[in-house]
Amino acid sequence: MSEKDQVLVLSLVVGVLCGMASVLLKSMIEFIHHLLTSWFDGGFDYNYLYLIYPGIGMLLSMLFVRYAVKDNIGHGVTKVLLAVSKNESRIKPHNMWSSIAASSVTIGLGGSVGAEAPIVYTGAAIGSNIGRKMGLSYKNITILLGCGAAGAVAGIFKAPLAGVLFTLEILLFNISMSSILPLLLSTVSATVISYLFLGESLPFECTLTPFTMRNIPFYILLGLFSAACSVYFTRTTLWLEDKIKSIEGPFRRWFISALCLGLLIFLFPPLYGEGYDSLSVLLNGGEIYLQNKTILGFFMETAWTIPIFFLFILLLKVFSMSFTNAGGGVGGTFGPTLFVGAVAGFVLARSLNLVFGGSGVSVPEQNSVLVGMAGLMAGVMQAPMTAIFLIAEISGGYELLVPLIITSTISFGTTRIFEQYSIYTKRIAKKGELLTHDSDQAVLTLLKTSDLIESDFTMVKIDATLGELVDAVSVSTRNIFPVVDGRRHFQGYVSLEDIRKDMFKKDLYDKMYVYNYMKSSPAYVYVDEKMDSVMKKFETTDAWNLPVVDHYRTYLGFVSKSKIFSAYRNQLREVSHD
Repeated sequence: MSEKDQVLVLSLVVGVLCGMASVLLKSMIEFIHHLLTSWFDGGFDYNYLYLIYPGIGMLLSMLFVRYAVKDNIGHGVTKVLLAVSKNESRIKPHNMWSSIAASSVTIGLGGSVGAEAPIVYTGAAIGSNIGRKMGLSYKNITILLGCGAAGAVAGIFKAPLAGVLFTLEILLFNISMSSILPLLLSTVSATVISYLFLGESLPFECTLTPFTMRNIPFYILLGLFSAACSVYFTRTTLWLEDKIKSIEGPFRRWFISALCLGLLIFLFPPLYGEGYDSLSVLLNGGEIYLQNKTILGFFMETAWTIPIFFLFILLLKVFSMSFTNAGGGVGGTFGPTLFVGAVAGFVLARSLNLVFGGSGVSVPEQNSVLVGMAGLMAGVMQAPMTAIFLIAEISGGYELLVPLIITSTISFGTTRIFEQYSIYTKRIAKKGELLTHDSDQAVLTLLKTSDLIESDFTMVKIDATLGELVDAVSVSTRNIFPVVDGRRHFQGYVSLEDIRKDMFKKDLYDKMYVYNYMKSSPAYVYVDEKMDSVMKKFETTDAWNLPVVDHYRTYLGFVSKSKIFSAYRNQLREVSHD
């Protein structure tokens, strides 16, 4: 079979395996959750267990990762992006199961994170390792990695089209229409497996109010509100995780995070676990009672109690998620994004109904919950197409396609004014390790300076005589001679052209020295420097060769334009999809 045909067959295999992995993860989370909370009556009688359950889950997950896996497996989507850009789409074999084990314990015991990022990491690892075992090229390993991620999203949400769009918008920087077929095969097969084992019900079945044109202004407002929530979500998450991770000692971090998370969940029970149980009430227009269920119900019981309570949930979900991830738990931001979006839609709709209800204005709250989920996804993940079609698929809400498009588009566009990158890409973009849909930038990101160093230049000491320099010329195949001191620190260079007029004057061999002919380099290239920075130095200096040094200025070799151009062409062929 040709490699292209192999990819088609393997994409089907990857989809089936990812569907089974999704079923396994959901089943494990539900089993642990049911085992621990099925006997709760919803009141304060047993809420004290909320103080300890999440902490135990985080501790077990942290011990498993620290002593069994011995690898950082958090933030799965970001790890997949880094694997594509920095590790030739290779993901370690243990990621095919380790994320499932750790996240099921974290979420099942109440960690306030989502299962989607771990399953995406798992699916991508399945695709990557199958591609490696079959000896495929980087290009096709990357396609199978994308198939795994797409199959994982499709399997856990029963949303094949959203799985494809997720991979295209967030993971794969450059893909052609011919590569869509493997993605479709993977997502469809994963969805079928999910339907076979989990039933035909949709993940977020709900009752919807038919869309009317007079509600368009509300959906525009919801788009703006979603953008504000998206910026808050992204910035607060990254800031808080950095603050928590600055605490020294993993067990101290765990204790502080577990204590804070337990307290938040005790006071606001909807923060427990993924929170999808709370969403079912909002999506189906059920009555919400807070009395004897939350601390807020003891202090106030007015029409505004419920929207105020859920406003606290909206603001605090980011904190509970960050405490879980930074404290040792394994989970993602995908689920919390959906949760916060749903709550944002409900809070805005209920508040408008309370303010303007007397004037005959009626905002459909179930619709708002659903559309709010898409609005937050479009802003936080900066993937509007994924947001639109995922929400339509998981709810059967295609009749809301127009409001989904309006809110998602406005949320995405407004968020981009304040945040250029998504929550997945912001950190790695700052490091220059992000692949983009710009092929030129993507290829430069993939190239490594360390791989392009030419070390066949003959070094000469700075205090060497002209005679010694001529001896070096006689054995060298290059016309540039790097000049170093006794500690091999780069001092400059001598070119053959510089000594041509004196190299045959033997009477000067013991009178002239290398430092008499040496020139300073117009710039240095560091061994770990990003390739786009290297190219800017070539453009600025108009040089053809530049010396490569480490951070102690120890000479390592030269890098040339011709070498970079050759590597660029080869890499472009690798990443281009036929």
